[in-house]
Amino acid sequence: MADYREILQRMARGERVDTEVLTELIASADEDVREYAAALAREVAQEYFGNGVYLRGLVEISNRCSRGCYYCGLRAENDAVHRYSLSHDEVAEACAEGYNLGFRSFVLQGGEMHNIQDDVAILTKRLRNEMPEVALTLSLGEQSYETYRRWREAGADRYLLRHETATKSHYQRLHPEWMSYDERLECLDNLHALGYQRGAGFMVGSPWQGAAELATEIDFLSKMRPEMVGIGPFIPQSATPFAVYERGSVEQTLLMISLVRLTLPKALIPATTALASSDEAGTSRGVMAGANVVMPNLTPRRVRGDYAIYDGKKSYGSESAEGVEMLAEQLFRVGYEPRMTRGDHPDFVPANK
Repeated sequence: MADYREILQRMARGERVDTEVLTELIASADEDVREYAAALAREVAQEYFGNGVYLRGLVEISNRCSRGCYYCGLRAENDAVHRYSLSHDEVAEACAEGYNLGFRSFVLQGGEMHNIQDDVAILTKRLRNEMPEVALTLSLGEQSYETYRRWREAGADRYLLRHETATKSHYQRLHPEWMSYDERLECLDNLHALGYQRGAGFMVGSPWQGAAELATEIDFLSKMRPEMVGIGPFIPQSATPFAVYERGSVEQTLLMISLVRLTLPKALIPATTALASSDEAGTSRGVMAGANVVMPNLTPRRVRGDYAIYDGKKSYGSESAEGVEMLAEQLFRVGYEPRMTRGDHPDFVPANK
């Protein structure tokens, strides 16, 4: 392999690195490679964000889903999960709790349903009117252009829609045949056209994924240039077809966070709950690898355990709104501090600010 330091330095300077070279780097990366990549990623992130880590209040508004993704515990075919949908009042109360704690950015996440256009528009407009200065992010799966437009006009600033893998053939192995890779990418294009800050993202260590597929993620993201990128290890869920597969590597996930930071220096990259659920120090390690967002859970306790997209998902302690002080202590210990502002992408001017 060519000198990995030179390869990573080229990435940090904004130069394109061939996918074949990245494949070799990812496949052969040892502790020295990962540590050097993380050190460069921290330098790049601190250039734009200093030592701040943005906190977003996460509200999981519903676990009902019409999709059949083989890796997800919320898939429509899973009869073992207790389904719920929060009322508008419950969502507003959860956000008000977060607002009183200092949060100025909220993420409303749920399974993908197609009879929720009006409901979500009404809820988004209500939250926008009650908290005009906050950033509102939606993450409710693939929807029509018209639905995305209505939600944007109602006051949504951002939308998270992880593509999960940039390799079409790999996508098809992770999903039923009636789910379309091309439609997922079309949705991401529509979000961009409508002026959302859009978030893509992928799993690390999902079945049939190798270094070549991970290297393709870098090329894919460098062309798309989303404002947000979520990266987490694959964690099996016991009631899914992928229950028998091994979980993804934490070390490889951290490397991919670093490589994405070098590729998209201004991106908002969370240290995901999946990372924290896989490693007790996952949040701080993610930040030290180049992440700059954490999303503590504000979902009402009575249903928080029902949003079981994978086994062992953390939603209490430092992964919860109640544990913000604990989270702050973790960040302080590694030289960072929490920021509870809107936390927009540096190049983005929100219409609702």
